[in-house]
Amino acid sequence: MSERLPFPGEVLAEAGLNRQFVFDLDGLPEDTRKTLGDTTGFRQLILLGHGGRLLWERVQAAGLTSEHPIDDYTVRTVEAWLAEHLPGRAYRILYPGQQPVGLQALGKLAGWHNASPFMVGIDAEWGSWYAYRAAVLIDFQFSAFFPVDRGNPCLDCRSTPCITACPADALAGGQFDLQACSGYRLQAESSCAEGCLARQACPVGAEHHYEATQIAHSYRRSLAMLRQYFKQS
Repeated sequence: MSERLPFPGEVLAEAGLNRQFVFDLDGLPEDTRKTLGDTTGFRQLILLGHGGRLLWERVQAAGLTSEHPIDDYTVRTVEAWLAEHLPGRAYRILYPGQQPVGLQALGKLAGWHNASPFMVGIDAEWGSWYAYRAAVLIDFQFSAFFPVDRGNPCLDCRSTPCITACPADALAGGQFDLQACSGYRLQAESSCAEGCLARQACPVGAEHHYEATQIAHSYRRSLAMLRQYFKQS
């Protein structure tokens, strides 16, 4: 294909998948490409994410009652979009799925991901209120995407409200203390069981703050995984 077409992402954005980036596979660093598994027959990778509350509103409106409603909604939406815009073209949805895709590495390449003290990626526009939702291999070549560079807002932060808001003092030493964080979350009546107080104290992107139901949904899952991990170990 000699002519590349613009990425038709409007439908995805309206569905809540409003962060979009397309990579040429041959332009990816080798260590990042290895996380994609066998890419034979594919030319590009679509990275999709969401920022803000819209995706959760769409998931709620869809009435999904499965164990993983966001993932299920995302896959359904992406498959419908591919059928409409790339009929007959080969594709493979890597994430959600079993492939251990390096999402944060891809996010850094796209300019989406910056490190924060509370160990959730942060962006100057969205704050920490965004997430990676899909990684899809495609046999197509859309027009090139270029990384955004809005910088890491944490580097200019002087008040560090996230550090002082953490009841476990997991951020106090200048390096995230996973044991302190995990131990506090597992305590009975922990105030961080269904949400990270440090994350919620961050002022960046506060207008995009998730609804309480979305925060609780995500953190209940992570807490269950944490309990299972400590039970097994």
